[in-house]
Amino acid sequence: MRRLRLDAPEWGLDFATAQRLAAAVAGVLLGEATCLSWYDRERDYEAPAGATECHDGCPVPGYIDYAANRGAELLVEVDGGRFVFCYRSIEEFL
Repeated sequence: MRRLRLDAPEWGLDFATAQRLAAAVAGVLLGEATCLSWYDRERDYEAPAGATECHDGCPVPGYIDYAANRGAELLVEVDGGRFVFCYRSIEEFL
């Protein structure tokens, strides 16, 4: 999975704005894409919920492992991991 880092702490991005930016980037790089998983460090929320519970002590967080095992091609990391979004192109499904 390729990683793209967006660092702009001076903008004070909230989750919704970071999500829209990540989706736009995924659209440019992958074409039509879907978000397979995400993480919000400030609220300690992830989707799918509970993905990290069975990864306690593992080097790879559950939300990343979940996406990687479902064909994710792009990980967008915002502000040093404050928000993380994993995407896969849906082109093969069209």
